[in-house]
Amino acid sequence: MPEDHSPPPGDARTRLELRAIQALLDAQRRRVTAYAERYGPALPAWQVPEEVPAAASLPPSFQEMLDALPMPALLLSPVFGEQGKLKDAVCLALNAEARAYGTSRMPEGVTVPWDRPGSLYARFPSLAGTAIPELLVDVHRRRTPQRSDTVEWLVTTHAGPVRVNAEVRIAPCGEHFLLTWEPGSRLRMAAAAQQLMRTCWAEWNLGDDGIQPSRRFRQVLGLAEAAPAPSLFDLAAAATPDSLPFLYQLLYDVILRKRTTECELRFRGGARVFRMVAEPVRITAGGLTWALRAVLIDVTTDRRRREAAQRAERAARRERERAEAVAEVAAVLRDAVLPHFQDELDTFGVEAAAVYRPDAREAGVGGDWYKARSLPDGRLLVALGDARGHGLSAVTLMAKLRYALAGLAYTAATVEQLTRWLNEVACADASESTATAIVARYHPDRALLRWTCAGHPRPVLLRDGRATQLPAPAGGPGLTLGVLPGTPYTAVETPLEPGDIVLMYSDGLTERRPADPDRDTRRFLAAVENCCRATAPRPGHAGLQECVEQIVARLDGPHRTDDATLLALRRTGG
Repeated sequence: MPEDHSPPPGDARTRLELRAIQALLDAQRRRVTAYAERYGPALPAWQVPEEVPAAASLPPSFQEMLDALPMPALLLSPVFGEQGKLKDAVCLALNAEARAYGTSRMPEGVTVPWDRPGSLYARFPSLAGTAIPELLVDVHRRRTPQRSDTVEWLVTTHAGPVRVNAEVRIAPCGEHFLLTWEPGSRLRMAAAAQQLMRTCWAEWNLGDDGIQPSRRFRQVLGLAEAAPAPSLFDLAAAATPDSLPFLYQLLYDVILRKRTTECELRFRGGARVFRMVAEPVRITAGGLTWALRAVLIDVTTDRRRREAAQRAERAARRERERAEAVAEVAAVLRDAVLPHFQDELDTFGVEAAAVYRPDAREAGVGGDWYKARSLPDGRLLVALGDARGHGLSAVTLMAKLRYALAGLAYTAATVEQLTRWLNEVACADASESTATAIVARYHPDRALLRWTCAGHPRPVLLRDGRATQLPAPAGGPGLTLGVLPGTPYTAVETPLEPGDIVLMYSDGLTERRPADPDRDTRRFLAAVENCCRATAPRPGHAGLQECVEQIVARLDGPHRTDDATLLALRRTGG
C-alpha cells in the first residue's frame, strides 16, 4: 500500500468516486456528532465531591488482593549473593489463577509444593536459562516494570517434557516483585496467525476517524512500522480506480444499510489483492452505525492461483474443443473408409468380421485400417495396416494407403507388387509417414491365401480349435512401409480348409510395456484358443463377429496405449 494517497492527476472518474466516498463518510460523521450532542448531556456526569470520606478499612489480606488479579501472579522476594548480586527469588505467595494454571499444565508432584515459601529456581530449574533473571535484575535496579514478549521453559514430568510459554511482566511491589504472566503468549500467537494467514483487522470510529488496528495491521498492508494507520478515506485514496466502486458499495451497505458485506481491494503501486469483510458497530441495537469493523485478508496468492487455473481451464477447453473437432473429422473419415461386412463375401465361400477399438486417450483418432473386397478378376483383396502416430496425420496416411491399395489392386498385379507400390506411396508422402501392413489376395478357385508382410505381426490360423502363427516369408518379414524406396517383398501361400479362420490384428491389441513381440504373440494365441474352448465359433457371419468380439474383449483393457484392430476371414465352402 503506497504512502502517496493522492489520486492520479487528470483521472476525473477517480476524483468523482473519491468525492462520493468522502461525502458518505462526512455525512455519517455528522450523524454521529449530532447523536452525541443530543444524547450526551442527558448522560450522568462524574461529580468531584467536596469532601472525600475516610476509607472504612484496608483490604482484608494481601492474598485476597492477589486472588483478585485476572491473570496468574507470584509475589517474589529477592535473594542477594556476594557483592549484592541478585541470585534468586523466593516465592512468597501465588494467586488462585496461578494455582489453576499449574494444575492444568503439570501433573501433581512434579514441582515443590506451594504451601510454604521456596526458591523459584528450585521449583523450575530451567527458568534460570530464560529472560526471567535479567528481568528481575532490571526491575530491582530501575524500579520500573519490565516485560518480556515470550518466555519458554521446560518441566520434566513422568509423561514427558512439558513446554511452557508465556508473556511475562515483573513489577516492583515495595521490597518485593510481582510477577504476572499471560499463558500461551496470546498476543504473539495472534501476531503469528496474522502473519501466517496474511490477515489483519481494525475498527474505524466514524465520528472522528480514529482507528484501533491489530498488532500486524501495518505489516500486512505493506506499511512502514512508524507509518500512521490509514483512515477509511486513506484506503480509498490508495486503492486502484477499479476498486473504488466496490469500496463505496461496501461503505454504503455497512454505514447506511447496517449490513455485513465484503469486497476486493487492489492498492496502487502494488500487485497485491485484499479481501475486505466489514460489519457495522452500532450504538444501540438497530441504531446508528458508530464504527466500522473490518478484516483484511491478503488473497493475492489465491487470486493468482485462481487466474492460473482459469487460464489452464481455458487452454484445456480449447484443446478439448480442438480434439473433439479432430475426432469428429476423423470419425467421419473413418466411417467412410472402414468397411462393414455382412453377406457380400458369400460368393467367394468366405465370411469376414472385424472389431476396431480406438485409443481413448487420443479421442478415438488412430491409424489402423483394414479392407476386404472383391476384385474384377474374381479374387478377393484382404488387407490390414497400421499407420504411424495418432491424430489427423495418421488418419490421413491411413486413408491414403487404403485407397491407393484399392486402386492398385485393380491392376491384377501380384501381392508382392502391390506391397512394393504401397511402399513407394508411403515413401513419397513425408519423412515420418511410415506404416505396417498385411496385404493378401484370396483365390477362391484354389482356396489359397497369398499374403505379404511389411513390418506387421504375422497372421494367425485358427484350425480345429488350435491357433498357430503363419510362417514368415522367405528371408523374413518385409520392411515397414515408407522406410526405404525400392524395397522388395516376398509372398507366402497358405491353403485354407473349410472352417479355417485367418486372424489379422494390429499390435495395439497385444502390445504391453515394455514391448516383447514374442510374448505378445503367445498372449494372442492363448487368448484365441481360450475363447474357442469356452465358446466355439458359431456358423454364419453373426457367429464369426461374436468370436472376434470375444477375443478382443479378452485382450483389451486399461493397459492398452494404441488402436486395436482384429480382422477375421473364415472359409465356409466345401
